[in-house]
Amino acid sequence: MTYDCLIVDDEEVLAETTSEYFNMFDVQSAYVTSAEACLAFLQQHEVSLILLDINLGTTSGFELCRKLRQSTQIPILFISARTSNDDILIALNIGGDDYIQKPYTLSVLHAKVKAVLKRYTSTTQPAVAASTLNFGPITIDEQMERVRVRGVEIKLKAMEFKLLTYLAGNKNRIIPKEELFRQVWGDSFAGDGTLNVHIRHLREKLEEKPNEPQYIKTVWGKGYILEDGSL
Repeated sequence: MTYDCLIVDDEEVLAETTSEYFNMFDVQSAYVTSAEACLAFLQQHEVSLILLDINLGTTSGFELCRKLRQSTQIPILFISARTSNDDILIALNIGGDDYIQKPYTLSVLHAKVKAVLKRYTSTTQPAVAASTLNFGPITIDEQMERVRVRGVEIKLKAMEFKLLTYLAGNKNRIIPKEELFRQVWGDSFAGDGTLNVHIRHLREKLEEKPNEPQYIKTVWGKGYILEDGSL
């Protein structure tokens, strides 16, 4: 069976309530309360998105995320009562796609999940004419979702690819952070930490000197700009 969302949270009452709410509003969901149960569930079912708590009893959501990232690129949204910037950065750096702080309202969480599902399933829509974006030695094939640097293909996560495509499609223009949240993440729930980590990952994969970027540059107090180095 295929599910839109799997909730992994050792607070069983909260997990069950969240799952029931999602199911009432067209997000087919299930829940488990441990890392072991999550792995077993994924062996038997297909899942489009995972909501993952950091605290899972005897194990950690961080450990589970690392293990999952060895075999799948399913979007993982961390949900946690922790508010430390270190926890947020760890979650994003090990493969999490976003970080949602508890307590949350079910309606807001549902809207967030719906936005992510729409974003990640958009690739199943009928293909449009192929489009290629270029800057410097970098080529982006939008239809095949491939990026090459000097002819060598590099691997990007889905959100990294979408962010890069938007930057490249608007190159040589300062793009406010709010615009990136709206156009790339598709909602207003993403935060600066999420955006900053994705920008850093792109620089590490594309730039010869990530700490002195030639292409993806920060415009302090405004946003980001992708400058075409060939100009």
